[in-house]
Amino acid sequence: MDWRRRALWLSGITIAYNLVEGLVSMAFGWADDSVALFGFGADSFIEVASALLVLWKLLDHGNLERERKATRGIGWLFLFLALGIAGGAILQLTARTHPPTTVPGLVIAALSLSFMAFLWRAKLKTAKALDSATVEADAACSLACIQLSVVLFLGSLLFLLAPALWWVDAAAALALALLIGKEGLGMVRAARSESFTGGCGCGH
Repeated sequence: MDWRRRALWLSGITIAYNLVEGLVSMAFGWADDSVALFGFGADSFIEVASALLVLWKLLDHGNLERERKATRGIGWLFLFLALGIAGGAILQLTARTHPPTTVPGLVIAALSLSFMAFLWRAKLKTAKALDSATVEADAACSLACIQLSVVLFLGSLLFLLAPALWWVDAAAALALALLIGKEGLGMVRAARSESFTGGCGCGH
């Protein structure tokens, strides 16, 4: 199997899906004043950026410095997003505001869970075959999206069942920020390490 071509194919699918998911999620999040849904949509564009970095890296597979820069770039994108979501959630808690409904978040999260699970498994397999830290980092983006989908789904469901819990959306957003920030910090540290070899570490 041509694993490099498979990685390119997966990146293309990631870009197309997340562009749509990001636009829809951010539109509903903005319209309904849902920081969690808006942040989830913003993460979709991090997925797009991650996939673009993978495409850039694969143009010169085996270049360690390119691999290091791409992995570090994905990590910083995660950290910036985490700060933005956390700030929005704190403002929402301070103002004691909440979205009128979380049905859009519930539907989007359910769709994302099924599709991202497929992408995550496929990217991990490809990362192992190519021994690529960048493709593994891209898989980590998909795993983070799965985690975010779970948080968004549970938060949306809880608010739908108990609307009196006005703080649920902001709490879910803070949980998303913590998950995203942790993943991003790990990537940046790995890329800065002198022992960074470019290998994904899968099975090593």
